[in-house]
Amino acid sequence: QIQLVDSGGGSVQAGGSLRLSCVASDPIYRKYCMGYVRQAPGKQREGVARIASDGSTNYADSVKGRFTISRDNTKNIVYLQMNNLTSEDTAIYYCAAARRSNGHCTAGVGVDFGYWGQGTQVTVAS
Repeated sequence: QIQLVDSGGGSVQAGGSLRLSCVASDPIYRKYCMGYVRQAPGKQREGVARIASDGSTNYADSVKGRFTISRDNTKNIVYLQMNNLTSEDTAIYYCAAARRSNGHCTAGVGVDFGYWGQGTQVTVAS
């Protein structure tokens, strides 16, 4: 089964930026919807963004205009560029994959993925 390795987290000041990366062990093109989910302390997991094989994307309202998800299907890597970070973005971020026909994603930004990375901590100081 596909394995996902998260990296790129860290600590930044409010207003700063980070780029998360997710390396998949198997080809993702036209096979997997890819996304990021986060979990803040004491809160449930929250869908952040997802991207289909055709490049179409969905974002949570809380990150629209600040976060950008992208994928390199030739290298099997997914990126999450996070700009203008706030303390509300502090969480563990998990890369996730869902096996879907042609790599399409379902509507919205839920947490309905079957495969998960190990997570990477993002801490934003206000």
